[in-house]
Amino acid sequence: MVYVYKTKGVCSREMTVDVDENGIIQSCVIKGGCPGNLLGISRIVIGMKAEDVIERFRGTRCGFKSTSCPDQLSYALEEALAAAAK
Repeated sequence: MVYVYKTKGVCSREMTVDVDENGIIQSCVIKGGCPGNLLGISRIVIGMKAEDVIERFRGTRCGFKSTSCPDQLSYALEEALAAAAK
């Protein structure tokens, strides 16, 4: 299932994730922000269970911000899993 998430409080603007029926991330595209870091994050998470990424990335902060792109990805994945469960 492809899910589009509008980020909040970070440089990136939008995240598109594709999570299969087993909760495995098939693709991840993050628009805006720091290109190299976000491309790296996208490549790291492919093939991982969404729940594992949520657990590892949740609460990560960027400088003085209360969130970060990895943290926002955890929220995107959480919403994608909830939408798939409906």
